Amino acid sequence: MLDGRVVGIVAAQGREDDNSVELRRMSVDSRYRGKGIAKVLGRRVLEFAVRNNYAAVVLGTTAVKLAAHKLYESLGFRRMDQSKDYRLPGMRRTPLERLFFQIRHSRYRLQLREE
Repeated sequence: MLDGRVVGIVAAQGREDDNSVELRRMSVDSRYRGKGIAKVLGRRVLEFAVRNNYAAVVLGTTAVKLAAHKLYESLGFRRMDQSKDYRLPGMRRTPLERLFFQIRHSRYRLQLREE
């Protein structure tokens, strides 16, 4: 909230299978980007994970903007891998679309403590 307005959102979900928190969504109103709001939201997720004794925070993104990747890295995340032909759930593509349209999906992880 900024001046009584919602300017950003973040959503995270605990995963019991590997004792991690998955950062599922993060968005900042385009009029308020570049002001450090996304970093504050990301830190809130990290604080939640530490407070609740999770071992790691993970995320997956198809973000094409370099700024998003730099944000995750500035918060301490490390890129684990990148898929060059990611298919969104339910997405079907023709052979021509597969040739010219590729979605890159990156997975990041921030290890908070060893299990």
